[in-house]
Amino acid sequence: MSATPKPAARAAISGVQKMTPSEAFVETLVAQGVDTMFGIMGSAFMDAMDIFAPAGIKLIPVVHEQGAGHMADGYARVSGRHGVVIGQNGPGISNCVTSIAAAYWAHSPVVIVTPETGTNSMGLGGFQEAQQLPMFQEFTRYQGHVTHPARMAEYTGRCFDRAISDMGPTQLNIPRDYFYGEISCEIPRPMRIERGAGGPESLKAAADLLASAKFPVILSGGGVVMGDAVEACKALAERLGAPVCSGYLRNDSFPASHPLWAGPLGYQGSKAAMKLISQADVVIALGSRMGPFGTLPQHGLDYWPKEAKIIQVEADHTNLGLVKKITVGIHGDAKAVAEALLGQIAARTLACDATKAERAAKIKDEKAAWEKELDEWTHERDAFSLDMIDENGKEKTFSGGNYLHPRQVLRELEKAMPPDVMVSTDIGNINSVANSYLRFEKPRSMFGAMMFGNCGYAFPTMIGCKLAAPDRPAIAYVGDGAWGMSLMETMTCVRHNIPVTAVVFHNRQWGAEKKNQVDFYNRRFVAGELDNQSFAGIARAMGAEGITVDKLEDVGPALKKAIDLQMNHGKTCIVEIMCTRELGDPFRRDALSKPVRFLEKYKDYV
Repeated sequence: MSATPKPAARAAISGVQKMTPSEAFVETLVAQGVDTMFGIMGSAFMDAMDIFAPAGIKLIPVVHEQGAGHMADGYARVSGRHGVVIGQNGPGISNCVTSIAAAYWAHSPVVIVTPETGTNSMGLGGFQEAQQLPMFQEFTRYQGHVTHPARMAEYTGRCFDRAISDMGPTQLNIPRDYFYGEISCEIPRPMRIERGAGGPESLKAAADLLASAKFPVILSGGGVVMGDAVEACKALAERLGAPVCSGYLRNDSFPASHPLWAGPLGYQGSKAAMKLISQADVVIALGSRMGPFGTLPQHGLDYWPKEAKIIQVEADHTNLGLVKKITVGIHGDAKAVAEALLGQIAARTLACDATKAERAAKIKDEKAAWEKELDEWTHERDAFSLDMIDENGKEKTFSGGNYLHPRQVLRELEKAMPPDVMVSTDIGNINSVANSYLRFEKPRSMFGAMMFGNCGYAFPTMIGCKLAAPDRPAIAYVGDGAWGMSLMETMTCVRHNIPVTAVVFHNRQWGAEKKNQVDFYNRRFVAGELDNQSFAGIARAMGAEGITVDKLEDVGPALKKAIDLQMNHGKTCIVEIMCTRELGDPFRRDALSKPVRFLEKYKDYV
């Protein structure tokens, strides 16, 4: 018979005390405020896991460790606190590599705890032995390896401190035999660094540039979200009368209802934002590295302003001038810099003051034109997509229902979005087109796999988001290919009462890569087609709710029903939307080249 757990104790002990390394590890977690972890239980850390509950720490058991890493990522991005993932040494840890890479590109403070083979058998090729530090060296900001049981608390605390200070994942590697023994140590207190507003010379140079700008534009990036800088960004934008363009997949970095909001740049972004930034003479990239995917030509527009002066504000100095040539680089916190710049220009007469009304009208007109275009953009118009639909613009199913145009579906989903919603998007053709339609009023609301771009990201990430913010509606957008990599986590939702909504775009293909076969390989489709079962039926078999939608008028009501099930009945619901095989633009047109063949047997494969 198991013992009755004692109530959670959340205050970490103080002073030098005798304890086991497991106790030192857990008490350091308590000191860092950890109350939730993700993973699959294993013998490698079982001695520490045994005392999670009395320490007030809950381990959320997942179906697959990659999902655990994504959940920790989502939890961190919503809460602003650490996300923690742990697993069995060897395969349990190697399963996490992809999700830690995604967290790295999202700058998420995720700590992955990697128990490893015991020191007494290390190097002998024993059961589940692996070199675990090299696995993560490309995707962590710091790697701590516990070199002695007495240093357990020291390394644990450092990994948690560095995840916050370095804005990215860290790894805590612990030989499994080091959880045992007797040590004397003091639990380290969390150390948090304070970020400033940059140097006085760079601030003055930036303020002078803004004062002389006739058409300033702000690019709000992830640093605005992570630095809680939205209000400071708004104040600076309002003083300048500057349109605010969001960075790629950073649609939550400025409120969509604000008159100066222009929408996102980059792949499947806003034409309004692109046309406005193309006219800029000064761009202030606030908390943005201006990455390639967020500035590349799109919709036939090569919009990045070639002659504009660029002010880049970055908390990570290694990103300054890394991608785009800049005029002024400011190494500082987005909020502190925005407030400092506003202080320097607040009382000055600015060159752009005389044209505020004119520019406001231009912003309004460009946004209205883009909204009208989106309303009228009912389906894709390229030759392949037109071949996929009949003369009435619909693709018939065998059941007599209709496959729906993805763009119309995305517009209806946008209209039905509840307030305060959180949305994660997976990688894929329809999910990427969704970038044109996702708008938010507050930060920490949109979550993408960023530049790692892995499939299977959105759903487990949203489970972590929901645990961090249980009172907010949580929606994952997933394509049917990526859904195959993540649908098993539906069982995690059902088993542990974590209600989440997934919208699955069922178009029976690996759309993003298939688009390359259309554009470059004369529609020679290899491994791109998917013959799927009913995802709504699978959801019901797992104990969740499932809704299949094949009529446009049912899209909004289906989402609203799923959200009601989530928020009022504690139910996970999978909304399966039957979509046509039409395809949006490729991720980038310079990614491949037309094929050339020299051997006779392949001469027709061009």
